[in-house]
Amino acid sequence: MNAQESKTAGSTHQPDHLYKGRRASLPLDIVVIGCGLGGLSAAYCLAQAGHNITILEGASAIGEVGAGVQASSNVSRLLMRWGLGPRLEELGVKIQALSLKRWKNDEVVGWTPLGDVIDKEYGSPFYLLHRADLHRMLYEAAEPHCNIRVNSRVVSVDPSKPSVTLASGEVVSADLIIGADGVKSVTREYVVGGADKPRATGDAAYRALIPAEKLLQDDELRPLVERMESNIWMGPGGHIVGYTIRAKKEFNLVMMHPDDAEGGVESWTAEGNVDKMKEHYKGWSTTIQKLMALVPSTLDWKLMDRDPLPSWIHKDGKLALLGDSCHPMLPYRAQGSAMAIEDAAILGNIFSHCSDRSQISPLLYAYQSLRYDRATATQKSSSLNRHIFHQPDGPEQEERDREMRAAKEDALRVARGEQSTLALAGNANQWADKKKSDVQFGYDADEEAEKWWLANGNKLMTLAPSIELKPRVVHSANRDH
Repeated sequence: MNAQESKTAGSTHQPDHLYKGRRASLPLDIVVIGCGLGGLSAAYCLAQAGHNITILEGASAIGEVGAGVQASSNVSRLLMRWGLGPRLEELGVKIQALSLKRWKNDEVVGWTPLGDVIDKEYGSPFYLLHRADLHRMLYEAAEPHCNIRVNSRVVSVDPSKPSVTLASGEVVSADLIIGADGVKSVTREYVVGGADKPRATGDAAYRALIPAEKLLQDDELRPLVERMESNIWMGPGGHIVGYTIRAKKEFNLVMMHPDDAEGGVESWTAEGNVDKMKEHYKGWSTTIQKLMALVPSTLDWKLMDRDPLPSWIHKDGKLALLGDSCHPMLPYRAQGSAMAIEDAAILGNIFSHCSDRSQISPLLYAYQSLRYDRATATQKSSSLNRHIFHQPDGPEQEERDREMRAAKEDALRVARGEQSTLALAGNANQWADKKKSDVQFGYDADEEAEKWWLANGNKLMTLAPSIELKPRVVHSANRDH
């Protein structure tokens, strides 16, 4: 089968504002491997750019598990542009603030206002969502524009043709293959040139959902629902994140802890042991004990890490990676899904310029050059939070808390209408660092792609196929741990 048999994207409605109404004059047949958040986003954006898309998904049914996911301004502006604003309002919770607390007694040592401040500063809201709700929204957006095939597990790839072979033996050919197949990516190994095993971080995460009504029945827990804050309890060797999702109907808990399981695999869906979970947090605050008592079951997610790749593109220039398959994020900055969705937006925007097959490789290198530094910097920032949050009680922890308290006092001054009196660059509360927030939340993928194209597009298209924006060599030493 050829991907040309898929639904023709050109026959569907195109939002006039997306890519300035621009569609590729040569529609390519593109296979996207993986139907997760990144794969669906890529399929939607590439279809809107005028291409014919087939998604190959190994599972027998489309669905997503997991718990909370954060859609900060850099993501929500894209989702709203894709027509998903009403769904975000319906299913999301607009986060009002970030509250960083001591593990023993709930003392708030760090606090950063978000809510209206984020809206005003970056022109787009910051939502807390259930991962399955976000997945469903993206599925509903993408499905009319592409051919989604389940029970289509990819077992091998020929990057030069390009084509993929499914477990059934069927061969699917295309002009371009996008590997959006997540942390356990098959396609990544073809780009790397061999097996690329992750390494254990030494951490795992319990994840659980509690009905919000149970918290509302307890005076001590009620504010956790009513304030609509993201709460982070920082403790020795671990931390806990808690916030409401699903229009404040559920309370999402993610509990990072030292991973004491031998072996194990990366999995979102491995059952955890509730008694063992409670044992991990036995000495933590009464609030945490009450939350633990409400957890009926939990999933235990082993956190693995990988170094940045030298390149996301196979040397033959017809296979590229996206999202977790090329830059998996540790969850300490809540930007993993954001990076995949941004990748997709850039890919769609860049490929809306395609007019000849000889341009595929240069366009892929344009996508990589636009995304590489940002995704790698976000990986670093996520790893840094692990170090910040997990410090044992002692001098370093006291210095961290002193920095966070200073940022909190400054934020409260600003909230009262007074002037900021601190330069918060490098603050232990990374959300208080205005420069970091500007970089993270102020980013507009479509705007960046348009700017890049104005500066480089003519040269790129004039010289294709002779020009390629070659990848740089990246050393793993640039990671913070």
